[in-house]
Amino acid sequence: MTNSAPVSARRDLSDAPLLVAARGGTPRHTPVWFMRQAGRSLPEYRRVREGVPMLQACLTPDLVREITAQPVRRHGVDAAILFSDIVLPLYAAGVGLDIVAGTGPVVASPVRTAADVEALPRLDPEQVRKVGDAVGLLLDELGDTPLIGFAGAPFTLASYLVEGGPSRNHERTKALMHSDPRTWHALLEKLADTTLTFLRVQLEAGVDAIQLFDSWAGALSLRDYREFVLPHSRRIFEGVAEVADVPKIHFGVGTGELLGAMRSAGADVVGVDWRVPLDVAAERVRAAEPGPAVVQGNVDPAVLFAGWDPVEREVRRVLAEGRSADGHVFNLGHGVLPTTDPDVLTRMVEFVHTESAR
Repeated sequence: MTNSAPVSARRDLSDAPLLVAARGGTPRHTPVWFMRQAGRSLPEYRRVREGVPMLQACLTPDLVREITAQPVRRHGVDAAILFSDIVLPLYAAGVGLDIVAGTGPVVASPVRTAADVEALPRLDPEQVRKVGDAVGLLLDELGDTPLIGFAGAPFTLASYLVEGGPSRNHERTKALMHSDPRTWHALLEKLADTTLTFLRVQLEAGVDAIQLFDSWAGALSLRDYREFVLPHSRRIFEGVAEVADVPKIHFGVGTGELLGAMRSAGADVVGVDWRVPLDVAAERVRAAEPGPAVVQGNVDPAVLFAGWDPVEREVRRVLAEGRSADGHVFNLGHGVLPTTDPDVLTRMVEFVHTESAR
């Protein structure tokens, strides 16, 4: 793969706090953004999404532009994250699936055999060209605020395909992994291609960073992660690096034992959920690979319902623990919960900026 990203699409945001911190530098303040900031907690989001199915919304450039920009306008966060969904590239490629309210992605025909893997359609960039169009609209909208593109990692996508939907135990997924490694790796190779194609469209349109979500990787042991998952995630990060020199963030839930391996996969920034203190996480990341140990996180999203005093204590603690890393991007330990008071998020952003100003 060659570097074909248009030079004109990449904005010069070298002083943006998010990009400085992601590279292990010293920004003017600790950057803050929130996973799922563009979504359910905002009344303006609910208004513009009314009557529009999720996956259709993700392929409507004007709607993506509006929803992605809403939290930047309201909260003053240091980054926007593209409004999308981790299963969107599968849907766009022609996989029969839908997002069911209260359940999540549901796959019409689960993938459990070598023949099923062979029949999986490959993603053509034209099938997600509207996502690239949305990125182009956002570059004009966001000014000097970085835009983070994202995609789902192969293991998490595979878990939806094999299980047929969300799963607590991932038993079918793990059974395929161990009983038929050849089919498993063929599946993840195909999904890595799909993910990289999706990210490449975003990168060539001009996103300033990317985040790879391996939401369910925490269900794996370190041994299984290294054998069955890491090589495929590494191929994605290597492919991203060939397209554009942007920070690469990697995040999963319950991945405390995997943080070093996730860094080894090629991430510049490792996202940390609320279960592991950031100073401990930084040591695990630092021990895995040479180079800056940069972490992202990690206030428990549920604490935002406790009133301001507990929130302020948690923000101070997370900022203090984050100082032990070579770079810290302030965030929650997972996504914003749907009933979160948006005013708490705004106040948190202001507090992080004030407390961390240099």
